[in-house]
Amino acid sequence: MQKKRKFLLFSFYTIFIFFFKIKFSNNLFANFYKKNQTVVLTHKIVLRHLISKNHPEKSERILELINLLKKKKLGILIREINLKTNVKNWIKTIHSNFHINSLKIKYPVGEESSLTAVKGCIHGIDKIMKKDCKNVFCAVRPPGHHALNTGKHEGFCYYNHIAISAKYIQKKYKLKKILIIDWDYHHGNSTELFFYDDPSVLFFSTHDEKAYPRTGSPYRIGAGKGKGYNVNIHLQCGTNDDEIIDIYKNKLVKKANLFGPEFILISAGFDSRKDDPLGCFNISDKGFKKLTLIALEIAEKHCNGRVLSILEGGYNIEGNAKAAVKHIETLNNFNKII
Repeated sequence: MQKKRKFLLFSFYTIFIFFFKIKFSNNLFANFYKKNQTVVLTHKIVLRHLISKNHPEKSERILELINLLKKKKLGILIREINLKTNVKNWIKTIHSNFHINSLKIKYPVGEESSLTAVKGCIHGIDKIMKKDCKNVFCAVRPPGHHALNTGKHEGFCYYNHIAISAKYIQKKYKLKKILIIDWDYHHGNSTELFFYDDPSVLFFSTHDEKAYPRTGSPYRIGAGKGKGYNVNIHLQCGTNDDEIIDIYKNKLVKKANLFGPEFILISAGFDSRKDDPLGCFNISDKGFKKLTLIALEIAEKHCNGRVLSILEGGYNIEGNAKAAVKHIETLNNFNKII
């Protein structure tokens, strides 16, 4: 009887330890995964903005993207932007009081949407720096890389989200060197403007200089101490995967390795994808996967994988969603791929 009791106690103890180990291991893995995956930040506020009926920059750009994420079982990555994030003073590191006040008066809904996008970027940077996740994609609109200080929207843009993000990283977290990669079909003239003489920001842009806003000449390489830190690469209509990947492999990687970025920001414009109504490049979703991998490899080498990617253009609703989701999948699975 005593032997039987000992056996039962031993069996109970063994089973308890076994399940405890499983639970502990699962929790450990879950926490590890949670802290290393991609987060997609968005909010319903960014859906309200409408410039005009049938305008290409519309809420369906975000809705289709989110729906596709969910269809691909990636809805778990989606988080809501924290609207309590205070960005007022950070916006002023780039934009004038005149510009901010004019937007609020002339385009209150558009300004609110762009303001929410800024909050998403700041929220995302905080999550990365706190190591809650490795990288972030901001599924926001309107775009931002054409936003100047004119008191009106430029090229659908109100605030330059990526420029504000760069200033925030430098001032809040004391990281000095920021790499901004812009693969939108259109040149990020505003981003260039704000960092043209700044050697702490390496701006690398591939675009069609003949398209809006007709800037981005390869001869514009920066000024003063910022000379050499502004890289414009004009691409011809019909540019395909191999051509753009070759440029990123041979020019961006070389520049980035010499620069040694501490954080990478991506102006992720998918109007450079094939079949976009406002672009004429021929880049496929696989092409964007490779561009993403190149950016992540630089990030792993120099800045512990820190990448914040922000949606810019992309006006073929289905195409924009497919390219963006391929980009997000690559961000999320980078460690598995390599």
